[in-house]
Amino acid sequence: MSAYEDLMAFQRDTEALAQVAGRLGWDQETMMPRGAADQRGDERAAMESVLHQRRTDPRIGAWLAEIATEGLDPVARAQLRLIRRDHQRAVKVPESLASEIARAVSRSHLVWAEARADDDFAAFAPTLKEIIKLRQEEGKALAAGGDVYDALLNDYEPGAKASDLEAMFSALRPRLVALREAVLSKPVPPSLQGTFDEDGQMKLARMLAATFGYDFERGRVDKAVHPFSSGSGQDVRITTRTAELDPFNCIYSTIHEVGHASYEQNVDPAYRLTPVGAGVSMGVHESQSRIYENQLGRSRAFTTFLYGQMRDTFGDFGIETEDAFYKAVNRVRNGYIRTEADELQYNLHVLLRFDLERALVSGDLLVQDLEAAWNDRFEADFGFAVDKPSNGVLQDVHWSAGLFGYFPTYSLGNVYAGCLYKALCSDVPDLDDHLSRGDLSPATGWLRENLQRHGGLYEPRDIISRAAGEAPSEAPLLDYLEVKFGELYGI
Repeated sequence: MSAYEDLMAFQRDTEALAQVAGRLGWDQETMMPRGAADQRGDERAAMESVLHQRRTDPRIGAWLAEIATEGLDPVARAQLRLIRRDHQRAVKVPESLASEIARAVSRSHLVWAEARADDDFAAFAPTLKEIIKLRQEEGKALAAGGDVYDALLNDYEPGAKASDLEAMFSALRPRLVALREAVLSKPVPPSLQGTFDEDGQMKLARMLAATFGYDFERGRVDKAVHPFSSGSGQDVRITTRTAELDPFNCIYSTIHEVGHASYEQNVDPAYRLTPVGAGVSMGVHESQSRIYENQLGRSRAFTTFLYGQMRDTFGDFGIETEDAFYKAVNRVRNGYIRTEADELQYNLHVLLRFDLERALVSGDLLVQDLEAAWNDRFEADFGFAVDKPSNGVLQDVHWSAGLFGYFPTYSLGNVYAGCLYKALCSDVPDLDDHLSRGDLSPATGWLRENLQRHGGLYEPRDIISRAAGEAPSEAPLLDYLEVKFGELYGI
């Protein structure tokens, strides 16, 4: 066998083990007995230790040095680029630190969940302080004298810099705030009335997942406190949640996670269990979940179809026309929860977290001051006070999982989605006709062909530029939001 073949055979086993590790995380969120938390922490730490040993194996460096890149096809060159990047990252982090982080974040989940249920930030603060300390240590090892937050950010969005994102987000914020203020000065659209049984919600969620192209032969839908997607290739699982008074929570959480899952399911099967065989970044991943959920799922055309499905499933729920239903789906209102925020205000929730976590990582903000800082910033941005920690600093799972650098990819994904939707509408001029009939195939087919099938073949900004036909910019997203909500609210 050649050095390249040896390297790829070794890498395939590493990728397979990483999928097993991911399944441990999925089980912890969905089915694991509560009393198994400590043991699961040890299990995940052991798996992380094995993975770290493989990713730092000196044979990888030797194989990379031996392989001549001349004459390799673009896929092989991309495989080497990603393996080299992962190897260089791994060798900078001591195995003991990688294992300790895995153990700590596994155990911190239960502490966070209990603190959230009790609305007691002080109960979570010592654990969060330890997680931040470990991530700071990791970031310093990765940064090698550079920006620690940038080093952590690159785990989720390779090549991104916080300063560039800050400039992009600064351009978003004024127009979003102005639009929000204009919208909230208008009469409030109608809302759904009555209760919506869980079985009906889950039946509708599974139907919508299939409508958006989710392959149940290679996936499943379960319930979790915080919906997520997990896996790649032939095993891609999603979760959702239900609320008796708010079926939109279940519907749009499901569509959102289907966007993530479809990306993974639609990567070229020839890339399975290789570095190229998964989504290229969390920002690009989020572009898929957000365009499925918002530009497609909350469009006037698609809600025409959804209205009929809702009536068939739940009967009368107080909305008499398709137009009123469209307004109910896109109702802008004050709220605390990021995952439940309308698409107009969602990015303001993300920008708050981006600024606070940068300050935590840099040491400019101490954990004991985080709750007050969150509450002050929230009231400044949204105009009303946080009532309890579960609606504020304790609402997200990310910091308990040590995912510092993840939050900004949500807004970056929205920006990418705006660029992609502009190109999609240009290339599929009769898109709304299909959406109104519940036919998502032209839209999902376009996304599969232009972006999803490539997996990690191209760098994040490159794949967006290729698909959208222009460099990523916040302008298409802002234009889309102003047109949509201006028409909805008569602005």
